[in-house]
Amino acid sequence: MRGSASDLAACLERLDGRGYKAYRDIEGGWRFAELELFVDRVQADPFAAPSKLRVRVPLDVARLPDHALAGRTRRIASAAWLARRFRDAIRRESPRRAGSGKGGLVTIDAGGSEVLERTAMIVGDDFVEARIEVGLPAAGRRALGREARLLLVETLPRIATRALVERNDDDDTSLRHFVDCVENQEHVRARLRALDLVAFVGDGALLARESGASERPMPREHALPFESPEAFRVEIEVPHADAGMPGRVWRGMGVPRGVVLLVGGGYHGKSTLLRAIERSVVAHVPGDGRESCVSDPDLVKIRAEDGRAVTAVDIHAFIDRLPIRPGETAPRDTRRFSTADASGSTSQAANIAEALEAGASGLLLDEDTSATNFMVRDARMQALIHPRDEPITPFLERVRALFERFGVSTVLVMGGSGDYFAVADAVIEMKAYRPLDVTRRAREIAGLPVAAAAAALAPRVERPPLDRPRPRVPEASGFDARRGRKEVKLSSRDCEEIVYGTTAIDLRAVEQLFDPSQTRAIAAALHLAATRLVERPADDPPTVSALLDAIDRFLDEEGLDALDPFHRPGRHPGAFARPRRFELAAALNRLRTLRIRADADEADRAE
Repeated sequence: MRGSASDLAACLERLDGRGYKAYRDIEGGWRFAELELFVDRVQADPFAAPSKLRVRVPLDVARLPDHALAGRTRRIASAAWLARRFRDAIRRESPRRAGSGKGGLVTIDAGGSEVLERTAMIVGDDFVEARIEVGLPAAGRRALGREARLLLVETLPRIATRALVERNDDDDTSLRHFVDCVENQEHVRARLRALDLVAFVGDGALLARESGASERPMPREHALPFESPEAFRVEIEVPHADAGMPGRVWRGMGVPRGVVLLVGGGYHGKSTLLRAIERSVVAHVPGDGRESCVSDPDLVKIRAEDGRAVTAVDIHAFIDRLPIRPGETAPRDTRRFSTADASGSTSQAANIAEALEAGASGLLLDEDTSATNFMVRDARMQALIHPRDEPITPFLERVRALFERFGVSTVLVMGGSGDYFAVADAVIEMKAYRPLDVTRRAREIAGLPVAAAAAALAPRVERPPLDRPRPRVPEASGFDARRGRKEVKLSSRDCEEIVYGTTAIDLRAVEQLFDPSQTRAIAAALHLAATRLVERPADDPPTVSALLDAIDRFLDEEGLDALDPFHRPGRHPGAFARPRRFELAAALNRLRTLRIRADADEADRAE
């Protein structure tokens, strides 16, 4: 420790009027009455990224109840509650913005409606620690030391005390409810596979959002609470009463494993339901409206993505027998297909293959964001263009085999083609935002039981059986994060883009990235893969799947803090939230510098 709060105040007084870099004199730890303040990094100038600080309170001072510390799930939920409380305290105290640039700014990465493991708030065995960013006041490029003293020695401790120490009975009730709600969701999530379900949507859930650009729930007076159709209603007992749903038994719609269609007219709620399912792979906060919606954590949203790069992906199950281009002697190999500018159908095939490679248990598709020629070819088109002249095997012809051979389910929004009726295990109609079971009627229209569908839809030319995509082995040379004189250049923009070295990774079509801090974590995890995980003996290189396993193990054992490329224990690591392996894989696969090793057969041919 550098000294006491009064020592910090005196230091800041001495800095008043000096050049901005003089603020570096306050780096280090300072002890206050009930907390410790760590200034880990001072920003380079008033307009640079804010300074990184940590506020630590001993656990016996924070007085967190035992139930908040009982297990990993409850600790993550408690940290999420405290981070939101810290953000609220900042708003109530309203630190005075002073001088130029970011002076007076105080922020914490508390997140949105999803509850994610974060670096912003740590609930440890001995302390609670908030990791924050602060803009140190300046006039031009001169330090405003007196304003900084007011901010760091008076305002910031009030914020920390209000957020981390002072709690009344209502606050304790709110904390218990928040943590119980999250634990109930995780309990239901753990039960889904035993119940043969891919998702659960609770009765009374409010799925609609206030706008297409917001994840806030639609006001209750304008939203219709969800009500399960009797045929799909299930009941699941949860550990805590009145947390997420009334009582100890959650009642709602169980979305079964297999092939499930969501049908209905336009604007009747099909895509809204699918959106709730895709975002419920993680827990939601109380009041979000979707806190009783729970999905299998390994569901992956699939869409067409014109223009994306594809590197050595095995898409032959969907695209094969390409025509020979002028100047070539053989067609391109779709077991190891690469392109810098994929079409809609090619990108959708690659997205499915990559999801399977990463271990997806189910696929989520919406016809609005799918390539039409990838999804279905009707009888008239097949009559005109013979299947032997069509390289694309429609998803319709593979969807049942995905489930029957690999156990990979599909939930598909479909409003424009009835061909999928013949292969569906369940058909749910959304009618004026209410779900109805129309499975029997759909089968009557199709004129076939599900068991006969595969034979009826058999193509008129023989297709190869559905195989899992061939494993790929990335090369370390494709993960170079250098840029100019910088050994590591990582940055991100919202949930849309990562700049990795000299390469931009476009993530706009990766719809299950929920938080910008996940994007930052993915960028750092790719660099981690390059520096610590990809390089192995030549006789034991990691496949993409093994690489994802290794990153998951690393995060389980080392924690999110270790993602900081310049990590030193006991320092502010930056704002990270844990991503799933599937979004990490999506970023890796969109890295245009990605290089995949040739397999043994190709190496032999090259020799």
